[in-house]
Amino acid sequence: MGLMNNIFRWFIIDRLADIERFMESPLATQEFLRRQLITAAEETEWGKKYNFSNLRRYEDFQKAMPIQDYNSLKPYIDRIMRGEQNVLWHSPITWFAKSSGTTEDKSKFIPVSYEAFQECHFRAGKDMYALYYQTNPEANVIDGKALVMGGSQQVNQLNQNSHYGDLSAILTQNLPIWAEVKRAPERSIALMDDWEKKIEKMANSVLKENITNIVGVPTWTVVLIKYLFEMTGKDNLVDIWPNLQLYIHGGVSFSPYHELFHKYIRSSNMHYMETYNASEGFFGIQDDENRDDMLFLLNHGIFYEFIPIDKMDDENPEAIPLEDVKLGHSYAIIISTNSGLWRYKVGDTIRFTSTSPYRIQVTGRTTHYINAFGEELVVDNAEKAIAYASVKHHCTVQDFTAAPVYFSEKGSGAHEWLIEFENPPENIEAFINSMDEKLKQLNSDYEAKRHRNIALGMPIVHQLPKGTFYNWMKKRGKLGGQNKVPRLANHRKFVEEIMDFGRE
Repeated sequence: MGLMNNIFRWFIIDRLADIERFMESPLATQEFLRRQLITAAEETEWGKKYNFSNLRRYEDFQKAMPIQDYNSLKPYIDRIMRGEQNVLWHSPITWFAKSSGTTEDKSKFIPVSYEAFQECHFRAGKDMYALYYQTNPEANVIDGKALVMGGSQQVNQLNQNSHYGDLSAILTQNLPIWAEVKRAPERSIALMDDWEKKIEKMANSVLKENITNIVGVPTWTVVLIKYLFEMTGKDNLVDIWPNLQLYIHGGVSFSPYHELFHKYIRSSNMHYMETYNASEGFFGIQDDENRDDMLFLLNHGIFYEFIPIDKMDDENPEAIPLEDVKLGHSYAIIISTNSGLWRYKVGDTIRFTSTSPYRIQVTGRTTHYINAFGEELVVDNAEKAIAYASVKHHCTVQDFTAAPVYFSEKGSGAHEWLIEFENPPENIEAFINSMDEKLKQLNSDYEAKRHRNIALGMPIVHQLPKGTFYNWMKKRGKLGGQNKVPRLANHRKFVEEIMDFGRE
C-alpha cells in the first residue's frame, strides 16, 4: 500500500468524527444549521422580506414562510442569473446547475454558492471515501485514479461572471486540486458536449490509466464499458483495470443494472456504494454495503423538512421537522440550503428506514415519472408530446402508458409506450418521430440521453386494441372517475400486466 494512500487515509478519515457527531446528535445538528442559515441570510432581500432576524424558533420559521417550488423562486433566480446579488443568499452566486424543467420551463437553473460547493458537494465527496475506508480497511483507491462519469458536461457562460451547466460539469470545473489530480479523464475530455466523440476520447484516454474506482450514473458507465470491451476484446473490466475495487453510483435506480454490472465486473474485490445527490444538494450515502438504504447527511448545509405523501395534494400542506418523521412512511423532501433555496420542494419522496441514525431510501418522485436513465420524464412532458403528435398526424389517442426498457447486452435502453388509439395515424413511424421530437423540445435531460441513441433509443410503441385499458382497469377494480390509467412508471409492472392482459 503506497505512501499516497496512507496520507489520503489519514486525511479522509478525519471526516468520520464529523459524521459521528451528526449521527449521535441529529436534531441538535439540524437546529444549529437552521439558525446558521437564517443568520447568514438576514440581510438578503429574501431575509428582509420574511423578517429572518426574528425567526429564532422553528415554529416561527415554519409559520413565516410558505413552501416554495421552482416556479415561485424563479423570478429571484432569474435576477441572480442576470448578475444581481444578495437576493436569496448573502455570498455571490455565479454558478447554476442546469436540470430538467418544470411544466413551464424546459430546464431549471439551480443556484450553487461557494458554501454549497465546499460544505455540501465536496464535503459529501470526502465522506463517501471516508465511509468506504472505514468499512474496507485494506482499501487503496488513491493509489490509482477515479473515473468520473456524468451526463452532458458542457459549461456555458451566462454573462461576464456567471456560468451554468449540468451539476457534474460545474463540479468538475470547481474541483479542489487534490481531487482534480486523482480523477480521469482530463478536464478537456470530461467537459466535451458531443457524447459520441467524448466516449471514444474517454475510452482511449483512460484505457492505460490505473483506475481503482468509478463514479457516475449507471447509464453512461454501461456505454463506456461496452465501448472498452469492443476496443480490447475483453469481457471483464478487471482484465482492463486489475485494481478496480469500487463503483459509486446514483441518479437512477441501480436495481435494473445490478446483474449487468456483476457480469461486466467479475471480481471478489469489487464494492458498490449508492449515493443520493441532486442539483439542489447531496442528501445521502450508503454507509453499509449490506444494507439497501443510505445514511442521511445532516450537516451539509441543508435544513430538512418533510411533507407526508398523503398530504401532498392538500391546498397548504404542513411540513414537519426531522424529529416528527416515522419509520416506513413516505415523505416529500423540503429543503432550505446554503445557496438560498428556502423551504423548497425538491420533488423527491423518501422513506425512513432508521432514526438512530437516520437512514433513508428514495421511493420516487412526487408525480408519475420515468427516470431510468437520468431523463426525468414527467407526465406533463408525455401528455404534451402525445397531444402534439396527435394533432400533427390527425389521430386520437384514447389512453396510454409508458415504462423503461433497461440496458441489456444487446443494446441501449428505451421507453416502451402502450397506446390505444380511437383512430390511429396513417403512419405510426411518423407519429413516433413527432412524439420523440416534441419530448426533446420539452425536456433537456431527455434530449441529452437521446443524443445519437447512445443511452436512450427511439421510443418503442405498441398499438393496443380498443377497450384494452378499460378492461384492464375493470379487472383491477379501478373503474370510476377517481381512478386513472398510470401514464408513466419507473418500473415495468403496469406495462407487463397490460401486455399480458392483451394476450389473454
